[in-house]
Amino acid sequence: MTTNSNPFNVIGQLAALRRYARSLVRNPDDAEDLVHDALVRALERRSTFRSGGSIRNWLMSILHNTHIDRLRRDRATHRRQDAALELTEFVAPAGQEHAVRLGQVRDAFLALPEEQREALHLVAIEELSYQEAADVLNIPVGTLMSRISRARARLRAMEGGEETNPVPHLRIVGGNSDDQP
Repeated sequence: MTTNSNPFNVIGQLAALRRYARSLVRNPDDAEDLVHDALVRALERRSTFRSGGSIRNWLMSILHNTHIDRLRRDRATHRRQDAALELTEFVAPAGQEHAVRLGQVRDAFLALPEEQREALHLVAIEELSYQEAADVLNIPVGTLMSRISRARARLRAMEGGEETNPVPHLRIVGGNSDDQP
């Protein structure tokens, strides 16, 4: 089915590629994805096509090899997931108190002003040196140290229940707080 004017006629082979892909994966959407990936590979490796060869056989080989590569990749992914699942059986789930505490710490960290949060993140979580973090943020080291100090002080204040910007407490409106129902 090749023509002399264009021996690399992949468009003329689409129907055959789609049929073969569908027989391999038995799902029309997955078959389209497989054909797409195979055509991308074919275009990337266009230089390996011999002009006297059969474009159909060459494309079918690429489609088949793409399918095999996907199967191998999926098997490797499943093996990794199964291994991770086996490991989770040995790990005790965090207690409810621990999960709540982590949520509180996360919320306190996210409540920091952006400049303090990014400075503390780079040093405490990403483990950059003060100089490296200052370079990333394009600020002097002294400014970085000040931001980190203020962030840590604010987190300590939140931990002690003395937030720097406390939320106003609720008050009774339209009555006397001494009245009891």
